[in-house]
Amino acid sequence: MPGLCALLALPVGTAAAAPYTGTPSYAFAPGARTVAGAAGTATAERLDPGRTYRSSLARNGSLYYRLDLTAADTAYVPVTAVPPPHSTVSATDGIRVSVRDARGTPCSFASARFGAGLSARPVTALGQREAGKGLCRGGGTYYVLVQRLDAEGSGTAAPARRWALEIAPVTEPRPARAGTGSPPPAWDSATPEPLAGAARDRPGGTGFAAARPLGQGVWRTALVPGETRFYKVPVDWGRDLNASAELSDAQGHGYVGGALNLSLYNPVRGYVEDVALGYTGTRKSAVLAPLPPVEYANRDAAPAAVNSVRFAGDYYLVLHLSEQLTGTFGQGPFGVTLRVRVAGRAHAGPEYAGRPVPGDVFRVTEQDRAAVLTGTAGGTDRVMRLVAVGGIGLGTVLLAVLAGWTVAARRAQRRVSAQKPTA
Repeated sequence: MPGLCALLALPVGTAAAAPYTGTPSYAFAPGARTVAGAAGTATAERLDPGRTYRSSLARNGSLYYRLDLTAADTAYVPVTAVPPPHSTVSATDGIRVSVRDARGTPCSFASARFGAGLSARPVTALGQREAGKGLCRGGGTYYVLVQRLDAEGSGTAAPARRWALEIAPVTEPRPARAGTGSPPPAWDSATPEPLAGAARDRPGGTGFAAARPLGQGVWRTALVPGETRFYKVPVDWGRDLNASAELSDAQGHGYVGGALNLSLYNPVRGYVEDVALGYTGTRKSAVLAPLPPVEYANRDAAPAAVNSVRFAGDYYLVLHLSEQLTGTFGQGPFGVTLRVRVAGRAHAGPEYAGRPVPGDVFRVTEQDRAAVLTGTAGGTDRVMRLVAVGGIGLGTVLLAVLAGWTVAARRAQRRVSAQKPTA
């Protein structure tokens, strides 16, 4: 069966890491349209939901963009700021994003800052207009204001350097039936036991659009100081995600605050939570706080982390290794182990009265599940082509992949056992 043979020849859990150049980079969405932000609302260019845009922001700058919204749609506008490599930043540097109505009334504010790692990295803040809530209820023209936050003296070595921006607006329609927004259900807030087992290689992507698909399991990558890597985990309605990142041992003596940062973002790139660890060269883990299952009703909860797990779709795990490690522990690369747990019983989500834009942003598809197996965003098409050529069922394909993983894990365990000294 040529299709099955081709499938078994796929690299299963052994993808090679990209060369380590030591230069952070960010992969913008292919085909992103360049848009110039305006100094005021009068000349602000329009952003269309479902499209991704590129822009840039000067030091201490403020830029406006325009949105045309109906009264029924909730709008989410994530803005990712990408400083040039090796920029000097302070812990409080970052961006602020707000959505305002035509009269200038703010609908929301959100900020993102670099934090204790003192390392330039992509940071994302989400502006939003929730239909039927607050003062921004009607349809019409709205504006997105993006402001750069620069502490006095930070970045003075290159004050003219602009930060690149990626903007990816999304709209969510109202539910078809009233009563969907009932109080959030009770949930177990105990921290789950960390997953055990052999780690599989899975280098991350270099941006939200290039995020590497990931499922439950123990995953291994390597980073050099200053690098940021993106993963996406499909999480269905009723399921919950928990993750931790472990930084391996290193030679050297000293302490680096915020050495490894693990951040979680929801399907509209909205911040959920993050954790950063201080590092002394000894193996250490950063563990995200427990989260409730993904439910529509979570949007009515007061805690921000609960409020943000309000829809199904791809949740993004973002790893960043601080440039500050270089002076104390060297250039690396440093091993990082990512443990991902997805629990809970999946169920159907709410029926919307209209269509989200983009259309698949709030659901987990069969393509998403297949991509998790291969670790590539195009994994589904590749697997399905093999199914068609080989004349075999998808269930057989998945069993073959899982069998390959099992064999690889056993071989790795035997190699480890063989290397252990005997008594």
